[in-house]
Amino acid sequence: MISTGAKDKWYFKTSVLILAFLSFGPLAFPLLWFNPRLSKKTKIILSIIVIILSYYLVVLLLNSLQSVSKYYEQIDQQLKSMSP
Repeated sequence: MISTGAKDKWYFKTSVLILAFLSFGPLAFPLLWFNPRLSKKTKIILSIIVIILSYYLVVLLLNSLQSVSKYYEQIDQQLKSMSP
């Protein structure tokens, strides 16, 4: 099968775009913005959604790391108090 245009490219498929955003987050923006099948309005809306989700995931990650750090500090203090 001969590819006749940009619409036939594998990297413009919706499934590849979704998989790229799930795997790489905002690093997949070029796939979104170079996709000829999507309107400019759709690209802007999807970009805003990805940016907001990425922000919340980073905040969640930082909070989780802080909780784990506090937990290990408590364990360290308990071990120090138990040693002779």
